[in-house]
Parts: sequence; C-alpha cells; structure tokens
Amino acid sequence: MPDDRPSFPARPVAPVTLSRLKAACDGWLETEADTERYRTAWRDGWRGTADLVLRPKTTEEVARLVRICAETRTPIVPQSGNTGLTGGGQPHAGGGEVILSTERLREIRAVDPLDDAMSVEAGVTLAEAQAEAEKVDRLFPLSLAAEGTCCIGGNVATNAGGVQVLRYGTMRALVLGLEVVTAEGEIWDGLRTLRKDNAGYDLKQLFIGSEGTLGIVTAAALRLFPRPKDAATALLSLPSAETGVRLLAALKSALGERLTAFELMHPSCFDWATETLGHADPLPGAGWRALIQADGPGPQGAMREALEQALAGRMEAGEVLDGVLAETVAQADALWRIREDQAEVQKRVGAGVKHDVSVPVPRIPAFLEAADAALEARFPGTRPCTFGHLGDGNLHYNPVRPADMDDAAWRAATLEVNAIVHDLVARFGGSITAEHGVGRLRRAELGRVRSGTELDLMRRVKRALDPQGLLNPGKVLPD
Repeated sequence: MPDDRPSFPARPVAPVTLSRLKAACDGWLETEADTERYRTAWRDGWRGTADLVLRPKTTEEVARLVRICAETRTPIVPQSGNTGLTGGGQPHAGGGEVILSTERLREIRAVDPLDDAMSVEAGVTLAEAQAEAEKVDRLFPLSLAAEGTCCIGGNVATNAGGVQVLRYGTMRALVLGLEVVTAEGEIWDGLRTLRKDNAGYDLKQLFIGSEGTLGIVTAAALRLFPRPKDAATALLSLPSAETGVRLLAALKSALGERLTAFELMHPSCFDWATETLGHADPLPGAGWRALIQADGPGPQGAMREALEQALAGRMEAGEVLDGVLAETVAQADALWRIREDQAEVQKRVGAGVKHDVSVPVPRIPAFLEAADAALEARFPGTRPCTFGHLGDGNLHYNPVRPADMDDAAWRAATLEVNAIVHDLVARFGGSITAEHGVGRLRRAELGRVRSGTELDLMRRVKRALDPQGLLNPGKVLPD
C-alpha cells in the first residue's frame, strides 16, 4: 500500500474546537469503538484516526460545521456510504482530522415522472434511489455491486459508473443538478433539473468526481428514464478479446441504445468462480466471454428475438463460438452473479493487484496482450484476471500472483506491477482510473502519468475552491 503520511501537519484538534463542533451538530461520535467503522475501509485495509465523527442531519448543519472547521483550520474528511476502494473516505493515520458523514441526510425531496427527475439527499442509498424511481415507473440506471450500502453523495463524488454506462453514462450524465456546501461553509443551491442551461460555467461538473476535495455534496437532482419492460441476457464464447471489440460494434449497430451492457471476461474469471464459489459455468472450457444485456419497452420476448437475430450473423462469421440466452430472470441473475462475485473470487484464489483502468475500446486487445506479456516477463507465472465494461473501455485488470509466490511477496511488488500496467495504459492513451477514483491509492501514480500542465490546472481549481486545503487533504492530487 502507498505511503500514507499526511500532507498537512498532523496535530490534535483543539478541545475548544471539538466542543464547538459537538454543540453545532445533532449527532456525533468520538470513542474509538463508535468511530471504528468510519475510520476503516470495508475492503483493502485503509484506516486512520479521527478526533470526532460528525453526523449532521441537514444541509444547514453541514454548513455550520464546515464554517467552524474553516475558522479553526480543522481538516475534514467527507464520507458517504464508506464503500470506496481507494482510501479516499478514510482519515490519515496521523490524526488531526474530523470525519463528516452525510449518512443521515436521508430525505427524498422530489420525484417527478413528468420531468424524468428526482432530487435526493446525499445519504440516500443507491438501492433506495432506484426503488423511489420504480414507484413512479421510472428507472435510475446506475447499478453497482454495493448499491445496498453505497450512497448518492459518494456516487456523485466518485463519478460512479457501473455496468450500464454503455447506454446511460456515468454520474456526469445522470446528475442534473447539485446542492453543495463549499469549503467556507456556503450553500450552493444548484438543484436545477434543466437539460439545457448555458448561463455560465457548469459548476456541478467541478464537484462530480472530485472525491470531496472541492466541496461536500448534500443533495443531487438525478435523471430518470422510462422503465424497460423487456430484457434479454446472453453469455457468449469468443475466439479472442479482439473479436469482442468487433462484436460490440456490430451489436451497437444492430440494437442501438437497446444494448445496455457488454462485459468482457477472461476465462479465468469463470474457472475460479466455479472452483471457489461453486458457480455453474454455462460454457465450460470456453475462452473469452461476453456477458450482454439488452433492454427494451416490450412486448415480452421482443428483446430476445432482436438479440438472437443480431447474434446469428456473428456466429456465422465465427465471431461467436457458442452462447446461452437466459430463459428466465433467475437464469439471467445467475449469469450476472458470476460477474458481481469476482472480487470475492479473487480473494479466494490469491492476492491480486487491482487496476481500474480505461483504454480506447479499439486498443483494448493490444493493451491486454502487451500487459500480460510484460508481467509474465517480469513475474513468470502471473495469472491474468481481467473483466470489465468493454462498452466504455473500463477494465478491471487484476493480475493474480504466480502460484509459486506467496501473497505477501506479491503485495510487496504492487508498486512495480502498477508501474508496468500504468505505463502501458498511458502508452495506449488511457486513464489509470476509470471508475473507483484516485483517493490515496493512486495519488503518486497520477503525478507520474499526467502532465505537469494538467496537474497544475487541477491544483489551481483546488486552491480557488478550497484555499486552506481543508477538504479531504492528502487525497487525489499528488503533493
């Protein structure tokens, strides 16, 4: 794990400041036992110390707390559902910070099917937002494995994507407006649901994906869509990753926006899912797989017919070797569960070095070939475990340690493995993070692969919106 030293002087928060924060907040926690779950990441071992966990219940409370922190120069770690994967939501080990959790901002402020929009507070979980949309026969399409616990505030702060980005886009496309508390404790009410607004800078885009370093999101206006009434799911066997790219292009032409998801998966993903979790592999012995979903307005069965027609020509051309189409919702769920369980599968197989990268779709096969070869040359026996959203170029490239290497040795090689993979990502015109964010995990790498001009522009934005550097210090931007 990267060096976790804070980039600010670590000193305890003054008792008088703690007293002021407690008096201004409806809910707070301070004992080590009570704050444990806020100080510790749910995965990957990130943890730290915090002098206080603040749990405000309203936007006005958030603003009061931030004003006190600005006056006293107290660093704040904004936190939502605490399901991040890069250490962005945890305090540093040195102390001197307070955590501000938005988990109690729980109001559903508005749901309007005529406007295809809803406004919810930052502590509403993704699953709850989905359910509210469903009540009015609408769809909020963001879909993540952690949707039962991750919250809208964190989804906005990390620009979450998920499996349906191909059709609906990331949170940048799904957010219509925001309410944000600035670093100085001002409230910006930008909860507009307009689709067209050219009145100045699009401020919301500054805060989406900023990981709590520019402001604290307290509510979001979200875009809704007509709810699909028909769906088809298929798992296909492909000759290679390259044919997967051609198949994706063909299906986009044949199905248009009805193509919702296209996941590319290495054969090891299925072999290990069978061995470790007992999943049934519908295509035993197959190579690369594509997991595809298409949605439409109905009638029932129309999408299956359309998908079958689109695939028929691809099978004749040899781009699809074999495949199964789910006959029932339960069968479709079983196929998707193999994809969703990959994190647990990798834990059981052995230590992996996880990469959340994006590469232009046509270059993905060449990138995979180069990365696999480079790791094999340096660490013979490295076991590839690659899966991801081919439709938007986002790959979870997670090589697993060689069978004759122990977990500790592989983890010790993390920085070297990262350098090999990220240098190739840069060479192929990609990004070192496409979905999970920078946090602390990729700060140093961001400084290594992005230009000085780009980093300087980011720092100027940070200084303009957070001149004291109090919001989530030591995250995202390298020192």
